[in-house]
Amino acid sequence: MSVLDRLGQKLLFTFDPETAHGLSIAALRCGLPVTGRPTRDDRLKVSVRGIDFPNPLGMAAGYDKNAEVPDALLGLGFGFAEVGTITPLPQAGNPKPRIFRLTADEAVINRLGFNNEGHAAAERRLAARKGRSGIVGVNIGANKDSTDRIGDYERGVARLAPYASYLAVNISSPNTPGLRNMQAREQLGELLSRVMAARASATAQPPVFLKIAPDLVEAELEDIAAEVTEKRIDGVIVSNTTISRPALRSGDTARETGGLSGKPLFERSTIVLARMRKLLGPELAIIGVGGVDSADTALEKILAGADLVQLYTSMIYAGPALPGRIVAGMARIVETSRLKSIRELRDGHLDQWATKPLS
Repeated sequence: MSVLDRLGQKLLFTFDPETAHGLSIAALRCGLPVTGRPTRDDRLKVSVRGIDFPNPLGMAAGYDKNAEVPDALLGLGFGFAEVGTITPLPQAGNPKPRIFRLTADEAVINRLGFNNEGHAAAERRLAARKGRSGIVGVNIGANKDSTDRIGDYERGVARLAPYASYLAVNISSPNTPGLRNMQAREQLGELLSRVMAARASATAQPPVFLKIAPDLVEAELEDIAAEVTEKRIDGVIVSNTTISRPALRSGDTARETGGLSGKPLFERSTIVLARMRKLLGPELAIIGVGGVDSADTALEKILAGADLVQLYTSMIYAGPALPGRIVAGMARIVETSRLKSIRELRDGHLDQWATKPLS
């Protein structure tokens, strides 16, 4: 981290995590922080489902919940940004406190519960940026008290597809009761059928990705892969936060309920990513998420089978210059390895990761 990044982190860490998050969004809205010119290297370009990504590193959903600063995030060096999760109606989410820093582990536990301003507010902001360059995915979800959760996803597709480079269907947050049950095969089959029908009827047809949990057993992964293939979903995002608790050093805070993200998630999420690649085969797209905090960990996701990678939690600990450093680091590795494209690395460690046991 630079001296400026360390000072910024020290300042933000004087606030509770949710206040610090709000301040960081406000800073990006105001044009801060100013970072170096993003690395541009044609060898980092990746074409996925008809979208040409300038580099494979993206901001994961959960940071820009209300589509307030996607262009500012792209300016930090990300090749794409994913906004949301956005539900049809505004909702406050779960009671506070609901975000907990595990500083010793470079991790976070959250139980936010899809707090967001709803479709109307996000649509207004996304419509205002229509026509601008830059790849912005839109992550959609269901309201906690909805009587028709699949209908909520249909409404998300219908309303937000015209503004989305791609849509991400989030059924894997552990913080909305019962949501993860939609990963079970029967419910998943109905959800994906209706989502794809809604896309076919929408005024735009962006690719659709399914975001899954890292806490699935092999039979559940097999069911998801079968439904994704049958319903012709464009790809899978692996993964959301985990409810598991690997060995952590952060004392009582590590026992808070919610989803764990950050460095301790890297191994589990990468194993699940590799197993999903094995199940889906080489053609379907996979975005790898969980524990990415450096060029090496980003490239390891690609070696394990990812086409694209995302991060979020690591920026809390490494600062806003992190995406630029990672992209520059990937460019250096591609250069020293004498590769024509970063795509040449994909699946290089697939078997190694797919055969690792989940602890």
